[in-house]
Amino acid sequence: MKRRKFLQSSFTVAAGITTIGTHASTGDGTAVPKEVYEWREYELLFGADKSLLENYFKTALIPAFNKYGVKTVGVFREWRESEPAKFYLLIPYSSAESYFSINAMVKNDPDFFKNSTSYNNIPASKPVYNRFTSALMTAFDGWPVMAVPAGIPRIFELRTYEGYSEDAVKRKIKMFNDGEYPIFKRAKLNPVFFGEVIAGDRLPRITYMITCNNMEERDKGWASFVADPEWKRLIADTQYANTISKISNTFLVPASYSQV
Repeated sequence: MKRRKFLQSSFTVAAGITTIGTHASTGDGTAVPKEVYEWREYELLFGADKSLLENYFKTALIPAFNKYGVKTVGVFREWRESEPAKFYLLIPYSSAESYFSINAMVKNDPDFFKNSTSYNNIPASKPVYNRFTSALMTAFDGWPVMAVPAGIPRIFELRTYEGYSEDAVKRKIKMFNDGEYPIFKRAKLNPVFFGEVIAGDRLPRITYMITCNNMEERDKGWASFVADPEWKRLIADTQYANTISKISNTFLVPASYSQV
């Protein structure tokens, strides 16, 4: 009886999550479903065989997500690799509901279990990583769906903005929606996704990703961005004052099998 009540309670919570901010409205009043993003960070142990983890991504995890409707799973490494090395995964879902349902199906999929045999048989004496972290994000109203770039050599910049309060982050999101996206496009800082972190560490915060062909293009792009008259108008607006207390960024390159 206790287990039944627990399960009922869990499904009630999950159902409640799917009703929060699931659609964005376009200029003509059309409702557009907003995606939900899972961002994973794997920190490898010193001396670990990274091919074991990459083989798991390529032959088990990504095919399983693709099978159940997630068509573009991103896998990234650091542009300048640190020690220990890290891998990053971007997994987009059509909704919060699909996050729960797809992960449940993947975990119970026989092909996924079979393709994960080598990964699951890694001995405890030779782990590939200690733990991985995961954050869940909901897309911004003004950028509800991820933009997948062309499959050519490029770099990605992952940017995280932490706010001193929930209201500060809310105002920063409004600033994006009120006019920042066209500035990014003019500066050729091509946006991939924008997400408000709803579960994870260092809350409240937002995370977004842009991409360029190379680092020189990225540097020119940011110079163009901050010089843009529309950006100067936005930062002069007092409603957007004191929205961000800390900015951090990471430069990434896609793995050869990445779908983003």
